[in-house]
Amino acid sequence: MKNILLRAEKNVAFDSPDHLCPWGTMRDNSVNPLFNRKLCQLYKDIPGSLRVLDLGCSGGGFVKSCIDDGMFAIGLEGSDFSKRNRRAEWRSIPESLFTCDVSHSFQLLEDDEKTPSALTFNVITMWEVIEHIAEEDLSQLVKNVSSHLASGGIWVMSVSPNEEILNGMRLHQTVHPKAWWLAKLQSLGFVYREDIVGYFNTQYVRGPKYGGPGSFNLVLARAGDTDRPIVPKLSWREFLFDQWVHSFPHRVLKTIILGEIYI
Repeated sequence: MKNILLRAEKNVAFDSPDHLCPWGTMRDNSVNPLFNRKLCQLYKDIPGSLRVLDLGCSGGGFVKSCIDDGMFAIGLEGSDFSKRNRRAEWRSIPESLFTCDVSHSFQLLEDDEKTPSALTFNVITMWEVIEHIAEEDLSQLVKNVSSHLASGGIWVMSVSPNEEILNGMRLHQTVHPKAWWLAKLQSLGFVYREDIVGYFNTQYVRGPKYGGPGSFNLVLARAGDTDRPIVPKLSWREFLFDQWVHSFPHRVLKTIILGEIYI
């Protein structure tokens, strides 16, 4: 494991509704082996380990699943609830999970005992997180993503367009439909990769099928980045398997057969 340093303007999002009312970080720990499988296939030709950064990592389950699948993965969480309580994977992989406010400036570095070097990632994920960021803070969030995204990297997310109010606290601070998000993120320097959205075929860690009713998934790349992943062509067996998974109606049997976990 690399020695990772985090330099953050705010080490915990103390004034965030999700820290003051840590509903998500108390419960969420989602993984999906099918997403990991497709992600590795998409980047099978890169040298070394696939590098993944999960923003709003909650219990760290997705981060650990990536590590277990041979990737290098780091998770950042705004609330320190799971860290303080050693909840979920904060107990098992504490060296891979950190707290900071991702809507403020931060930098991840690898400490090589000489001069720390900036870390970049092939994939940055946000599962039901971006709607929790205030609209005026989106620009800084996108800067953080862009500065940590390697050439040819993608930004994968699920987004809820629904209000969420708990105990009088408005947890979803930026609530808009898909078209608004696409226009906003395009204005901030990212382009929509509809081909990769189709490649994942609804198989995400979170989304409308996985704990996010009414939500939608986006895959984006930096505008002007010419070194982008090429969507692999599926064999007819893989295509049929994808279609079967996509249409499989019974969630309990699907969980047993495919090993998907929803917590």
